[in-house]
Amino acid sequence: MTRQLKSEQRGITFIGLLFIGGILAVSGVILAQVVPTLIEYQAIFKAAKKAAAEGGTVADVRAVFDKAAAIDDIKSVDGKDLEVTKVGDKVVVSFAYQREIHLAGPAWLTLKYEGSTK
Repeated sequence: MTRQLKSEQRGITFIGLLFIGGILAVSGVILAQVVPTLIEYQAIFKAAKKAAAEGGTVADVRAVFDKAAAIDDIKSVDGKDLEVTKVGDKVVVSFAYQREIHLAGPAWLTLKYEGSTK
């Protein structure tokens, strides 16, 4: 007589499924709040490059940046926040700022951004 062996069960328990689902949900919420700051950083960098290319003086660079910021709805950096320098004959525009995202209770996620046109 042959005896059949019980096969081992595989898979995830309901509690494990809830735990993994909770982690994915929290990660998704945080990611949904971080992605717009990354998009804004790219818009700021693009506006800074445009300002460095078109502006000759510091006032021109800031004015060009402010116009681009109004079009792209940039709120984190103003033209007055830019550091405008000249390296040789090239205008270099630098910026730095931080964004805070409230997570829960006293917990905050702080994102620090900086960039420079070279």
